Amino acid sequence: MPSVARSSSSLPDVPSSLYCSTKHLRRIGLAPFVAVLFAYCTGGPFSLESAISGSGPGLALTFLVVVPFLLSVPISMATAEMTSIMPVEGGFYRWSRTALGDFWGFQCGWWNWTGTFLMSAAYGVSVADYFEYWLPLHSRIEHWALAVLFLVIVAYLNVRGIQVVGNLTLILLLIMFVPLVVFAVLGFHEARFNPFHPFFPTGKRWQEAYGVGLAIALWTYAGYEQLSTIIEEVEKPERNFPIGLAIVIPLSIVGYVVTLAAGLAALGNWQEWQTGYLVTAGRLVGGKILGTGIFVASVIANFALLDSTLLSVSRLPLTMAEDGYFHPALGRIDARFGTPVRSILLSAALCSALAIFTVPQLIAVYAWTRMATSVQTMLSFWQFRRKYPNTPRSFRAPGGRFATLMMVLTPTLLFAWAMIYSDVSTRKWGLLNLASGPLAYLWVHYHRREEK
Repeated sequence: MPSVARSSSSLPDVPSSLYCSTKHLRRIGLAPFVAVLFAYCTGGPFSLESAISGSGPGLALTFLVVVPFLLSVPISMATAEMTSIMPVEGGFYRWSRTALGDFWGFQCGWWNWTGTFLMSAAYGVSVADYFEYWLPLHSRIEHWALAVLFLVIVAYLNVRGIQVVGNLTLILLLIMFVPLVVFAVLGFHEARFNPFHPFFPTGKRWQEAYGVGLAIALWTYAGYEQLSTIIEEVEKPERNFPIGLAIVIPLSIVGYVVTLAAGLAALGNWQEWQTGYLVTAGRLVGGKILGTGIFVASVIANFALLDSTLLSVSRLPLTMAEDGYFHPALGRIDARFGTPVRSILLSAALCSALAIFTVPQLIAVYAWTRMATSVQTMLSFWQFRRKYPNTPRSFRAPGGRFATLMMVLTPTLLFAWAMIYSDVSTRKWGLLNLASGPLAYLWVHYHRREEK
């Protein structure tokens, strides 16, 4: 299998260390890349049901239509443009280092890597949660062991290579879509209710209803810059990243809205919708077979999400080791599989240790690090536009300075809102996680100076 050549960059005055990629990386084409991107950013319409009962069907569906244009589209266009300028492994981490300096670049990589331990652990726990329908678990240790088992499986797949992950994800997602399409067709065929009614739940304060739906929509549509960590493992990244992002965003909107609207149109029982209710809705609309199909689809979605998450996060210690922040062993690529084996195993081990916690606990804290790195990505985009206005780009986000400012401000303000209105416990642990970044930088900087 051929190794990946270093993608060229047209940026002037950038440290040459950012372009010293390790050899032996493999590549995937557009179709498996789109599958991995969809699995990471979307994964299907699961875990959105609580937005229906919390915000009312009309408001929840409206959020799912509107929020991507305020969040996903700006971040995706910024990601596509920076990919066309600087297509390097590590993506948003190295963009931040180039645009904002070593300190903030380190923060971006550190926050995302450590935060994603929480997210990967959460998805391992989530897969175990779904399997409890089939395999009753009698203790927290048994539940943890099952979550760790899934983490071990995805670690093995990731060690085998990005082509294994990409092709398997493509197959799994095609299987996942079958029961969802059947559910949508049957749901609209049996439609008796307006899926947007009521627009707002009676008896709830508007702040509460508004907050639930917006928070879930923000979480759902965040993260479109995250797969930039594998830029050099995608064929023709300057071309395929913009195309992939342009495919996944509308596909995500349609997948979310059509599926949920079909269930609401057929059943109308929006007050009963809670996390996992799509399985029940499938059974009510299409019988036991469709209910089982939706359940299998939900497990596939969570498994593919876990697999793609480990793929993305394992490239951060790889590139940070290349840049001299981590031990050189983490920057080595296995010649046989073309993967950073040590980086994958370390990330999977740390995720396994955290899988003892529940999904809400893990996700709530991780949201802070994801938001912080997304904001840094957008600030890097602003700096790229300011510092390198005439640098050739194969893709350029439309608009001038004002449009660029709005692209940066809109996601930033949405994230700020989510942070301000998070609960006290989440704020405490989220801030502590962010505070670990400067401390880690000082420790690394001290040891690098001692070595010299």
